[in-house]
Amino acid sequence: MTKRMLIMLGCVLVLIAALALGFFLHIKELIANSPKPGPQTVTAAVVSALEWQPQLSSVGTLTAVHGVDISSEVAGQVRTVNFKSGQDVKAGEVLAQLNADLEIAQLSSLQAAADLAAITLKRDQAQLAAQAVSQTQVDNDTADLKSKDAQVAQQQALVAKKTIRAPFTGRIGITTTNPGQYLNPGDKIVTLQAIDPIYVDFYLPQRQVGALSVGQVIDASSDSYTDRIFHGKITAISPKVDTTTRNVQIQATIANPKHQLLPGMFANVTVDVGEKKHYLTLPQTAITYNPYGSTVFIVKPAAAKNGAPATPQQAESLEVQQAFVTTGDTRGDQVAITSGLHEGQMVVTSGQIKLKNGTPIVVDNSVQPANSPNPTPQEH
Repeated sequence: MTKRMLIMLGCVLVLIAALALGFFLHIKELIANSPKPGPQTVTAAVVSALEWQPQLSSVGTLTAVHGVDISSEVAGQVRTVNFKSGQDVKAGEVLAQLNADLEIAQLSSLQAAADLAAITLKRDQAQLAAQAVSQTQVDNDTADLKSKDAQVAQQQALVAKKTIRAPFTGRIGITTTNPGQYLNPGDKIVTLQAIDPIYVDFYLPQRQVGALSVGQVIDASSDSYTDRIFHGKITAISPKVDTTTRNVQIQATIANPKHQLLPGMFANVTVDVGEKKHYLTLPQTAITYNPYGSTVFIVKPAAAKNGAPATPQQAESLEVQQAFVTTGDTRGDQVAITSGLHEGQMVVTSGQIKLKNGTPIVVDNSVQPANSPNPTPQEH
């Protein structure tokens, strides 16, 4: 009985082994006959050395060389408004006239009193020569004339304040002041801005102050004029560093003859510093940034398998090899490579997500990633 059971058990084991072998051979055949993945399509660029001008970048604010909200020093009713919103005016030009009838009448009265005091002084001086009056009388007359003249000057200043003039040449803003309106002292009439030239104020870290000097050229751009670069010069460097941010304020002056730049706008400012350098350069899209380091995929001819000589087809095919690189400064769409590559190597610039070491590729550069040192928005 035991012998028969052993024979049956042996037969079962042999059957299981045969089935397992058959299944293994079937899977092996399926794997062997499965379609091989084709080469991946990527874009690639040759590593080249380009000339770089080291730059400092910041975001600044445009401010007027002279800017003020014009208001009245005295109360009064607006008689005339002599400007239009947005108009350019000259220094000293009359902008508005307040009603000054009462003040002018008082000025006439004070002027008459001053004239009488002058006549009295002249008459008493003549009488003093004939010893008809005392020196004290002449002294009193002189003091009275000075007092009357001072009152006239004070009233003249009050009348002059009723005439609102432009303190400097510039462009008028938009006003809501109208004839007949009553103004209290300090009420805003209109803003006046001198915007040619115009200032741009920006901040840079204290460690970069040593590279700056008055007279240095700056370039500024605004999103209002995407195709225009405005050139200027540094005219002032603050003698004090902000203790909160450790930044120093820089002021540059930009010519603005067409009044394109307006106070309050922001501008991207760059300052050229130091001598030009040569860096190996790639589009930033070529770099894969990882926690363990930055990598690129280098394009090279496909290697022969198992040490066999390469066939003509293999000699023409390409594959990739991943390599670590050290990146440096960035400039627009470009990044500098300080180590890990040498000039002339071809590197994948897009399509890396589907690659690994040894992946066959096809390079198609019909659509290239952006690679401009000074990119501008594609949509206007």
